[in-house]
Amino acid sequence: MKRLLWLGVGIAVGAVVVRKLARTAHSYTPSGIASSLSESAGGFVESVRTFVEDVREGMAEREQQIQAAFAEGVAFDDQFADLRGDPSVGDVEIFPQEDVR
Repeated sequence: MKRLLWLGVGIAVGAVVVRKLARTAHSYTPSGIASSLSESAGGFVESVRTFVEDVREGMAEREQQIQAAFAEGVAFDDQFADLRGDPSVGDVEIFPQEDVR
């Protein structure tokens, strides 16, 4: 009876090992490599698509902020003016009130 038990365990372990080796061998075939690359490329494309959507949302939000500041008639605080070397635009009004005579 012990021999039958160990024979069954050996067959089960052998089957698991053979399946694992077959999967590993398939991953090195041209079709396995192609499927692996297509999965990787699909993930990369999805990452780029998500990034582009995030950038577009940020651009739309920033555009709304700029348009709101323009509608109020004040200069929008340019956060990057000092990095470009531009003079400070936070103190300048877009529509200065002049004395009209």
